[in-house]
Amino acid sequence: MSTPAATMAGVEAPPKLEKKPIKFSNLLLGSGLNMFEVSTLGQPLEVVKTTMAANRNDGFGGAIRKIWARGGVLGFYQGLIPWAWIEASTKGAVLLFVASEAEYHARSFGASPFVGGITGGMVGGLAQAYATMGFCTCMKTVEITKHKVAASGAKPPGTMETFMEIWRKEGLRGINKGVNAVAVRQVTNWGSRFGLSRVAETGIRRVTGKEHGEKLSVVEKIIASTLGGGLSAWNQPIEVIRVELQSKVEDPNRPKKMNVANAAKYIYQKNGIKGLYRGVTPRIGLGVWQTVCMVALGDVAKEAVEKLTGDSVTAKH
Repeated sequence: MSTPAATMAGVEAPPKLEKKPIKFSNLLLGSGLNMFEVSTLGQPLEVVKTTMAANRNDGFGGAIRKIWARGGVLGFYQGLIPWAWIEASTKGAVLLFVASEAEYHARSFGASPFVGGITGGMVGGLAQAYATMGFCTCMKTVEITKHKVAASGAKPPGTMETFMEIWRKEGLRGINKGVNAVAVRQVTNWGSRFGLSRVAETGIRRVTGKEHGEKLSVVEKIIASTLGGGLSAWNQPIEVIRVELQSKVEDPNRPKKMNVANAAKYIYQKNGIKGLYRGVTPRIGLGVWQTVCMVALGDVAKEAVEKLTGDSVTAKH
């Protein structure tokens, strides 16, 4: 039996990394779970969060009243069709492809599984922002904040009419307004979620005596991911800035050419530090709901798909 040169020299050869194949069934599963999440509690929480971020003098109760006044139950689903559906059905696939590649290459350069995972998540989040989430979040925010037009007595334009008007006036830049803030949010989101979830998992392992690599239960995974998702709301100021950049709220004191820096300054001058954290409560709720859908329901759905496609649940990939 031949021995590798590195082993003969007394140096242990690095383990060969195996790239996990990305299956079409997994892409469909990810899209389906995202669609379910946003169509149930996801979009109502998104609407409340965005309404609070855009109307920073109102609290949670004020946002609920505003949303109800502009359409009852349907008011909580503004921006769902088509923008939230487009975003939900594509962002999972983008994240899966890009994060998988980034993590693989980071590991091939010697990164630990922890660092590789965070790297994959951050690069995947960046790709999400520029590939699909930029224009979707922009159009959702426009839909949610254009009730100001209705308040003035004018009839607000329809969804596609609004999209085409922005496209004619501002082109690609217009429908991607605030995309840099979305990118910062996604990068910090996924970096925080991966890192904080791993910290939570370590704590759970210590408490439950699973410090030697034993498999965590679904409930334990949900607890860890929920803590990671909830605590990652520390970057809410980026979300408030993103909403301000994309909103259609008229204010003569608002900077004409807005960017991340002057939007942050404008919000702080007008509403103080509290203004930068408006909407953090529904955002934490959104993070928890996304976790429940993608972790708890994800495990159940994945097992069902593996049975339907003939793959063993314990199969190695």
